[in-house]
Amino acid sequence: MNVVKIINIGDELLIGQVVNTNASTMGRMLTEAGFEVAAVEVVGDTRADIAKAIDDGMEHYDVVLVTGGLGPTKDDITKQVLCDRFRSKLVESPVALENVRRIFAVRGFELTPVNRAQALVPECCEVLNNDLGTAPCMWFSLTPSPSPIGEGGRMQDCAPVTTPLSNRRGVGGETVLVSLPGVPFEMEWLMQNRVIPKLQEHLLTETIINKNILVQGIGESFLSDLIEPWELSLPKHIKLAYLPVAGMTKLRLTARYPRDSREPSISSVLPGLYELAGQYIVGEDCETLAELVHKTLISKGKTLATAESCTGGTIASQLTAQTGASAYFRGGVVAYSNEVKECALGVKHSTLEAHGAVSEETAREMAEEVRQRLGADLAIATTGIAGPDGGTPEKPVGTVWIAVADATHTEAQLLNFPGRRRQQNIDRTTNQAYSMLIKLLKP
Repeated sequence: MNVVKIINIGDELLIGQVVNTNASTMGRMLTEAGFEVAAVEVVGDTRADIAKAIDDGMEHYDVVLVTGGLGPTKDDITKQVLCDRFRSKLVESPVALENVRRIFAVRGFELTPVNRAQALVPECCEVLNNDLGTAPCMWFSLTPSPSPIGEGGRMQDCAPVTTPLSNRRGVGGETVLVSLPGVPFEMEWLMQNRVIPKLQEHLLTETIINKNILVQGIGESFLSDLIEPWELSLPKHIKLAYLPVAGMTKLRLTARYPRDSREPSISSVLPGLYELAGQYIVGEDCETLAELVHKTLISKGKTLATAESCTGGTIASQLTAQTGASAYFRGGVVAYSNEVKECALGVKHSTLEAHGAVSEETAREMAEEVRQRLGADLAIATTGIAGPDGGTPEKPVGTVWIAVADATHTEAQLLNFPGRRRQQNIDRTTNQAYSMLIKLLKP
């Protein structure tokens, strides 16, 4: 098992000015690729803190991945710290320089001395070309290969200041440090196209398979009690994790096989899970319910329209964020006021007067009208009181009605969330709406 430490550099991350999405993205990508992420550390833009984090990583882990501090400004000091740690010096990399020239030419900018400095890298590293930006990705190995590897080649062997490997948690024969830019889309592209393939080639010794099971309609603790006999019977090479999110639990099964193993597969243990909890399982092999809806609508060739009040366009936003949504998503209406519900959706004035905006009758009319007006096969409608204010004794905060409709049938459901946390209520409503739509789509 190859054990990884992630180090994210930047004062802006420590003070909360920028959300550290790099850590979660890298953790997910590495786990899916078969590596164990054992530590994440965020440090500020100081030499001492960066060096300390790197030293700890080199001592205890097989792989250290560092993001940030590679820009052209004076506070970007990661490369110099790496030179200090590896007893190296900055030299101009032909590979990195050509990449900088290419990007500036495409953008129509003149290459200045400050930007040319982006091509300076520690002499002992291998440059992994960053097609999306000027900051280089740098690979350092404590077990140098006898000849240059990949695009950049290594100009001299790495010689770290300290190499105490006795405390390392992993079992690999090579310790690797990779420095990546902190810009999230550059980092993600490099991880997918450069870093992970190279790590797998050099270090990975086993096959890792992950499978997600999406469960809804039962709380995490009740689910755990329900499937305990099945969980206790799992083979040792298959592990189960409970990942609760708003209104849903994701079960993640992870199987680790030596490459020549003939251990039982994940698919062989699933019938036992379905026997106990099948009524609560809404889908497999998706990270979210939005992804499951997306794939289901495409596979069935059905179209969808949305009419949202309390969710404020969240459903439409999550679905259209996925590539290929135009194949099924007809459009959506965010009808927050009663006037918009009437004029844009055609909800009857008498319905709103008699039952109110947060009612079964209004939710049904919203779904039916948006489906017809936008020419969709299916529709989702949400109306409720997300909070933290706006409730009444009859309809307190957390009261929500959801409706889903097709050409012949409309289903409506009342939800009563106990909390006054607005975003949590929106997320729960959104996930429940997805679940209702998935059930409507089932034959």
